[in-house]
Amino acid sequence: MKFSKEQWHMIKALLMVAVFSTIFLGVTNMLTRAPIAQAERQALMDALMQVLPKHSNNPLQDTRQITLPKHKHATTFYVSRNQDKSMSGIAWETIAPDGYNGSIRILMAVRPDGSLNAVRITHHQETPGLGDGMMNVSWLDHFVDKSLANTRWAVKKDGGEFDQFTGATITPRAVVKAIKKGLEMFDKQRAYLLEDKKPVAKELTNDALR
Repeated sequence: MKFSKEQWHMIKALLMVAVFSTIFLGVTNMLTRAPIAQAERQALMDALMQVLPKHSNNPLQDTRQITLPKHKHATTFYVSRNQDKSMSGIAWETIAPDGYNGSIRILMAVRPDGSLNAVRITHHQETPGLGDGMMNVSWLDHFVDKSLANTRWAVKKDGGEFDQFTGATITPRAVVKAIKKGLEMFDKQRAYLLEDKKPVAKELTNDALR
C-alpha cells in the first residue's frame, strides 16, 4: 500500500506528537513524583499526630511490619515513644471492606495495654450525607479507651455500645467491626509489636487486617 505525500506528512506529524507527548508525560512524572510523595508523607504524619499519644520520636522512622498469609503487601505499624524511649502507642491502618459504597480505610492507634487511643477515617466512598457521621470527631471519640475486654463491639441496633447514624447502619457497623478486628490482630501480635519478637501471622485469620 502506497501513501501519498500528504499522508506521509500526516503520519510523521502524528509520530512526532506521540514522541513529544511521551517525553512530556515522563518529565512531568519525574518532576511531580517527589512533591506528591512528600505531600502523602506529610498527610500521614498529620494523621498519626491525631491518633497517637504524645511522643518524642518520629513515628515514620520507628516502624514494624507484618505480612499476613494471602496478603501481598505488609502492614506497617508506627510506634510512638516517650522521652525514656518506652513505647506510648502504636498505630496502623485497617480496612473495613463492607462499607455501604466500598472499602473504608481507618487509622487506629492503641496504647501498650491494648486500649484505643484514637481512630480516624483516612479514606471512604460512602454516600454524602449517609457516611458523614463517621467523619465526625465526636462519634470517633466514642472509641477512645475502648478495648476488647471492656466493650460490646457492635452498634446499638445489634446490642452493642456504638451509635448508628440517622438513616445509616451499614457504615458504622462496618467501622466498628473493622476496629474490633484490628484490636484482635493487635492482641495476637502483641509480643512481636511490643517486644520485637517474631510475628505469629499464621495464627491470624485471613481477614484479620481487612
